Amino acid sequence: QVQLVESGGGLVQAGGSLRLSCAASGSRFGINAMGWYRQAPGKQRVLVATITSGGSTNYADSVKGRFTISRDNAKNTVYLQMNSLKPEDTAVYYCNAECVTVQGVDISLSDYWGQGTQVTVSS
Repeated sequence: QVQLVESGGGLVQAGGSLRLSCAASGSRFGINAMGWYRQAPGKQRVLVATITSGGSTNYADSVKGRFTISRDNAKNTVYLQMNSLKPEDTAVYYCNAECVTVQGVDISLSDYWGQGTQVTVSS
């Protein structure tokens, strides 16, 4: 089983920074893409940023220029550096990994999610 362990959330003031980390374990055949999603109170979970195994990144418009996603493939870890935080960034942040799975002759991609880490930005 693939497990994702997140860390780095917390309480910061507007304009501050946080660095989230997510380490994936248990993947036997590799991880394709990893990403961060967030869910604010009363809202749906939305994409924040993604990064492929080759380093190609994608960001939500709301975080462009402020957040940076990166990964360490050797450690199967993805990071999210969050700068210039705003109160509207307050949410539970979830790590996601798209993993290759193989059982016999069956090859597929499966999404795995972390438990989430709370980020609260005070005004």
